[in-house]
Amino acid sequence: MSALSGLTVVDFSKFLPGPYCTWLLAELGAEVIRIENPRELAKQRKVFGWDKLSEEENARLRACDVFARGKKSVLIDPGSDDGRAAIHQLIAGADILVEDYRPGVMADMGYGWPEMAALNPRLVYCSVTLCGQTGPYARRPGHDPVALAIAGALSRMGEDPERPAFPGVPVADLLSGSNAVIGILAALLARTTSGHGQHVDIAMSDASLPLIANVISRNVDLSQAPPKGMHRADSGIWRTADDLYVVTTDMEPRYWRLFVEAIGLSELADRQMDRAGWAEMKARIAERIATRPRDEWLGIFERADTQYAPILTIAEALDDPHNVARGMAIDVALPGGGTARQIGSPVRLGDAAPARAASAPGADTRTVLAALGYSESQIAALEGTLS
Repeated sequence: MSALSGLTVVDFSKFLPGPYCTWLLAELGAEVIRIENPRELAKQRKVFGWDKLSEEENARLRACDVFARGKKSVLIDPGSDDGRAAIHQLIAGADILVEDYRPGVMADMGYGWPEMAALNPRLVYCSVTLCGQTGPYARRPGHDPVALAIAGALSRMGEDPERPAFPGVPVADLLSGSNAVIGILAALLARTTSGHGQHVDIAMSDASLPLIANVISRNVDLSQAPPKGMHRADSGIWRTADDLYVVTTDMEPRYWRLFVEAIGLSELADRQMDRAGWAEMKARIAERIATRPRDEWLGIFERADTQYAPILTIAEALDDPHNVARGMAIDVALPGGGTARQIGSPVRLGDAAPARAASAPGADTRTVLAALGYSESQIAALEGTLS
């Protein structure tokens, strides 16, 4: 028995925050049933250019989709009368519903929160959107960078103080997905005493605002906040002699002293907070680091016990012995044979089940509908509406 065994999730989500949320729930043992809308699948293929690929190539891509892993897939038209009846029956027996449409769209399709709460009073209904269910921006469309911009976080990203920069990784998406899991689990806990579910309203813009909390906390007058970028000399990204990179974060005085002694610049030890000298010190450190290859510096830093890491590529990170040992780089068996290196769940309990590759769209339609009491002819009729 996994932690969330016995809980059923109906998953309408399409974009990264929602699938990340339901993936974490699946990894923790919940039964996650994806409602796969044929129109949304076709749209996704066009967005990413997958409509130009063969069916075999698309099948392999799907099997390698990390955030579709461990979920059941039901291919059904949620806008059709027969599809809606089947999905309503599924929701009536579920614990959680996750959706990421703009406010009002689920209601227009016949799956709004008030109606689903009447259908299943114990349902925890989680909406993940750009700006939430309320407020002037509630119906605004957009993705991760828009949420970061609204929150003020995008203005602090990148090293160039003159202009903002894309973060390069989906910060708001994954924060929002994590917040959704927290909200869902809190609502489930509340349900044990209240007996009823509730609407969990997760906004990507809300999730992004805590990213600037340290700036707000440390600067009473925000107009005097330091420009973005790493200006301190005790932390930095350094190029090595072999054109690779290391990062160091020796901010505590003890580690700063160990670091400068290790690189042969011990005269800098007492100048850590010499702000006027930071630029000059960074230049000297960069010049020194550039004299040796990365692996040589890694050995020096390890012996000195400083705070450092090589800046790994994605491929290197998936082969890193620590990530492998932690179960964060795993080999997942693919349906057609062979394996794919994927990431493991960052939330791991002692009873975690082995990872199962993503199902093809519609792979579980018949099983799920049969469990609801649908006959073969009824299932065939529903499948016929998709052709």
